Parts: sequence; C-alpha cells; structure tokens
Amino acid sequence: MKGVNRKVFPLFHYLKSMEKRERTKRPEHTLPERPLSDWLPITRKEVESRGWEQLDVILVSGDAYVDHPSFGAAVIGRVLEHEGFRVGLIPQPNWRDDGRDFRKMGAPRLFFGVSAGSMDSMVNHYTARRRRRSDDAYTPGGVAGFRPDYPTLIYTRFLKQFFPDVPVVAGGIEASLRRVTHYDYWQDKLLPSFAAESGADLLVYGMGERPVVEIARRLDRAESAGLDRIQAIAACRDIPQVCFVADEPVEAVHRRRPEAIVLASHEACLESKKQQARNFALVETASNRMDCEIILQGVGKRTVVINPPYPVYGPGKAEAETEDVVPDQTDKTDKEQGADLINTSENVSKNGRNDSPAIHDIDYAFDLPYTRLPHPKYKSRGEIPAYTMIRHSVNIHRGCFGGCAFCTISAHQGKQVQSRSEASILKEVEQVVNMPDFKGYLSDLGGPSANMYNMRGKDLALCRRCSRPSCIVPSICQNLRHDLRPLSALFEKVSAHPKIKKCFIGSGIRYDLIVPFLDTNEYGAKDYAETIIRKGVSGRLKVAPEHTEKTVLRTMRKMPFEQFVRFKRFFDEVCHKEGLRQQLIPYFISAHPNCRLQDMQALSKKTRAMGYHLEQVQLFTPTPMTLATEMFYTGLDPHTLQPVFVERDDRRRDEQNRCFFEESRRPADHHAPCANHRPERGNRNGQPSDRLQNHGRRRTR
Repeated sequence: MKGVNRKVFPLFHYLKSMEKRERTKRPEHTLPERPLSDWLPITRKEVESRGWEQLDVILVSGDAYVDHPSFGAAVIGRVLEHEGFRVGLIPQPNWRDDGRDFRKMGAPRLFFGVSAGSMDSMVNHYTARRRRRSDDAYTPGGVAGFRPDYPTLIYTRFLKQFFPDVPVVAGGIEASLRRVTHYDYWQDKLLPSFAAESGADLLVYGMGERPVVEIARRLDRAESAGLDRIQAIAACRDIPQVCFVADEPVEAVHRRRPEAIVLASHEACLESKKQQARNFALVETASNRMDCEIILQGVGKRTVVINPPYPVYGPGKAEAETEDVVPDQTDKTDKEQGADLINTSENVSKNGRNDSPAIHDIDYAFDLPYTRLPHPKYKSRGEIPAYTMIRHSVNIHRGCFGGCAFCTISAHQGKQVQSRSEASILKEVEQVVNMPDFKGYLSDLGGPSANMYNMRGKDLALCRRCSRPSCIVPSICQNLRHDLRPLSALFEKVSAHPKIKKCFIGSGIRYDLIVPFLDTNEYGAKDYAETIIRKGVSGRLKVAPEHTEKTVLRTMRKMPFEQFVRFKRFFDEVCHKEGLRQQLIPYFISAHPNCRLQDMQALSKKTRAMGYHLEQVQLFTPTPMTLATEMFYTGLDPHTLQPVFVERDDRRRDEQNRCFFEESRRPADHHAPCANHRPERGNRNGQPSDRLQNHGRRRTR
C-alpha cells in the first residue's frame, strides 16, 4: 500500500492496524484454558456470575487488563481483593461514545480508582518530535487509539458526570508525576496539579498499594458510620501519600500547618520561570528525603495539599508501624471532626472485615494469586507487546538512587531501593518456569537498575538527614552498602533451577557501581560482573553512559565516560577469555539541556573510534517532574538558578540527533561532518527509536 494517499483512502489506518494485529497474534495453544473467575471481573456478566450485586471498588485503566505484578491495575486490584473487597476493572473504556463503558458495572459501594496506565499517556501517544505514534504496547495487537490523551482527566470527568456522589481516586504514573504545577512538552505550557484539574476527590502518588488499601478501609468504615461523601473524603485526607484540594487559600492551610513546605502558586509560576524552577528544587529535595513535610501549593483560591509518603518497605520483612499524619482539627465542622472517629484500627466493618494493618513488606504485592496472563477476552485480538516483553521475567526490587536528571523513577518509585526477599523471588521464579509456554529462558532478573538489589544505607540515621538526589554522583556515598554478593548468590540460585537453561539480565546495568571496584573486587563487584557477562547476557548487555562529554554528563548527573571505556575493556576481556560473541550496547541521549551540536559531534567521533555504529540514541523528551524538563522549560538550573544552555529549536534538536544517522552531513554552522551510520535495524529511514530511556521494562503504577 506504499504511496497511498491517506486522506483519500480512509481505510488505510484500519487495514494497517489489522495487518499488524495479524502479525502479533499469539498462537492459541500457548494460552492455557482457565475459568474466568481466576481473573478480576471486567464485565457485568462476570460480576453476576460470582453472585455479587455490587462491587466495592471499580478500577478504570488506560491499559488492557493483564493479571501480572508488573501491571499496576492488576496489583491494586489483587491487593484490595486480598483485603476482602469486591473489585472489578474497566480496562480501556470507550470515551468517544455516550460513555456506556463507564456505566456498565454500575456504581461501586466505596470508590472508583482511575489510572492512565503504566505510562504517561502523552509519552505513550507521541514521539519526541510530537508525532503521533502508530502503536500502543499496552493494547492487544499493539493497536493505537484505545485511550485518550490525559486519561486521568477524561475518565474522571466521565465518572463525575454519571456518578456525582461516588468518590473518585486518581493514581498511576500520569497522576503521580503531575501532582504539582508541571511543564507539559506536548502543549508547551505549564499545567496545574492534576489533583485540581481532574476533579478527583483524592490523588494517590507513587506506588499505591498502602494508601489505596487505607482509603478503602476508611471509606468502608465511613459507610458503616452513616457518613456522606464529603465526610468520608474528609476522613481520608490525613492518609500518607495522598494529595487533595482544600477549598481555602494556601495562607489559611499554612496557619494550621506551619511546618509545611509552601510552593509558589500556580499563577506565580505562570508569571515567572524562576518561581517554577524554585518549586522544582523544593519538591525534589523533599522527595529525596526519607522524612519530608507536607507540601502546599495555591491554585486560584484553593490549595493543593500533598501529604508525606509512607516510609519505604523493609528488605522483605515487616517495618515497624508508623504514625499517620495527624489531621488538624482547627476550623473543622462538627461533622468533619466526627468523621475522624473512623480513623482507628479498633473498628471492624459491617462486613466483618478485620481492618488492622495487613500490608507488611514489598513481598506482599508480589505474592498474590496472579494468573500472570492477559484476560481471555483479548485472545483473538493479538499479543499485548508490553506483556510479551516481561512474560518470563522477575522484578526483584523497586526504586533507584541513581538520580539521573532525565529519569522519573525516583520521583514515582522513590530514591530508596526496596528489595524483595529471596524466598519471594524464588517463589515467583517457580511460577514462571511452570508456565506452559516457558522454554527454559528467564528473560530478566532485574529492576529499574539490574544491580541495585539489597542496596541501602549502612546507617539509616545518616540517610534520614540526607537530601542528595543521587547516592552515586558525583561519587559513591560512603554510607551506601553497595554489596553485590547477595545479588550474585541470588543469580546463581535462580540459574541452578533445573527448568532454567539460561537466566538473563535484560534490565540495564549500572556499571558505575562496578568499575571503581574492579581492581579490588570490593563487595564482590568484579565477581558479579564476570558472572553476568559469562552467564547472564543474551547476546547484548545494555548500559547507559548517555553521553561522552563531561559538561553534559554533569548536567545529566552521570559519571564520566571513562568509566564506560573501562567497563567495555573488561567486558571484552571476559568475552575473549570465555570465547563469547557478545556486544555491549550503550544508550545515548541527544539535545539534552547543556548539550550543543559540537558535543554530539564529539560523542559521534569517540564512539566511532570505539567501533560503534550507534543504534540507541534517544532524542531528549521532556517529561513531567524531572530536573532536565525543568531546565528545558526555564533555562535555569533549579538548584542554583544559574542559566543552562537549552536547545529548544526543533530543527536544531533534530540536527543533533541526525548527527548519528546521516552520511557525511555538514551542519549549517560548518562544523565537521557527523559520523556515518548504518541505519537502525527495522527502521527504513535510519531514524532512532523515540522511546524514553526511563520508561523501560519495569512498569510503574
């Protein structure tokens, strides 16, 4: 169909999507037959088949429903189910018609939960060049068009229209990273907090299991106490990791909470980029602390209130219970003060449910009875690409203390690494190897960064006083326990499983936790690296130096390029010794703040001298709540307020990126021509991938 005029032939997109669906169909024999009751219900018929008249909670998601611990809606649904609540899902509802998908399950007894899905919808929909993507990895067949832009806003407005008396709780990565005033690259302007813009009663940020369960418990008690919706929501406003909008000016809220961090208002940020930069510095610093205060931001005559997060999970064992944020009683009505009476663990719901704390550690969310399969309704619609990628993989931890300027992981999952217990990991490995389509190859044993498992501060008292964005840059913190021996032992145990032929490391490796200790083998760094290179590489090992030039790397919060050179030399030595034909694949970013065309030319020259024909070069995409995005918008370093060079012109941004992908190109400013490049595999135009580096295989929720 090459050369078809798409305006004249409107069936073009449909036929192409059907063609793609056929290519990605999953063979039926690999999908085991199981009863529908093994999944959470997604239709009214499935609800009634369980003998239920009404659901307690309905989750609305922009993703297709995959019952797997890497998909947020499944995790939240299973956690609530484990707590005794009746949960249903509405995956990818049709927002283009009269909204019947939103009404088909009826009104839940407690609340609607809304999430855009496992990716920010604008990253999911658009490339770094603001071009519409032709696929969606979270939809059967990879077909695009099954979710709107900003589903958090659209879904919430539909629900409020049809069910005005039912609370709506927004969550997921889109809502989480847009909880304060933020720059939206696709509209090229500042947008207010989604807590204010969506109309949701509450917004949960970060990893949501604990706050969502506590919200469900309190709303359950509120119903038993006969409280109305306003009183019930008021009873949830002191829950950690919850964001809400108070109908009063920020000054009034601050008088009651003088310890709160007060940000410049949304209107002040619209007037001054310096105010926006200061806001980000305050939010990032607070987010990097183990103990932080409430954050307030004015939006018009109202106030966005962001409660501190829950403390991080312990390493696979119970943490001591922490005190909730105590709500201030000043100026509350009698009804609102009465609502606080339900916030005690002595209450038992009218259904006889025990409301004592039940979520003990990070293992809890992973050990629930997932089917690890997409819902059967998608059987004839083709593969869900995101599921295909992680089907035979195991996530061993959350969080990242790398602090990269362009990455959102720490803003959503947190800086503190939260590791699963070995027993929980081995239990999931056993489930994977017993899947009917498992052929002996575990595709990944990793996380946001593959080699941060079980790493944390030696002295937590020092960690509590620390607000560094990175435990690695500019140097590895002396208080960081960067022991790689537990991870090496875990890898060997998994590899020794009789049903596993090979256990691969598909997540990116942080070589800056290895290279400084290659000579001394401190904490088993050299042994770990050798083991992974010999046994854990499926042909290519991914690493992310991101750039070669020191000025750019400092802005990115990345270690010097010399560390990559040293690691590559070690990698090649091990491969030569073992007789392995393997590649070390580096990822790079172009047009990042403080990156000029001559920096990209220097990168091209250095990597070409090392024998690389680069395939993984990402054109920088500003995403909400990252340091690099704030630099891109304001032109300032938020922490110093000093000017930073930013390439905002789209033509020159492309010129930086094309430096790798065009032969003998000489830029307009007469710099030396860029490196010749072999076009990226699978891309006829020689253009690089536009997928974000920080939205990798580990899905956030």
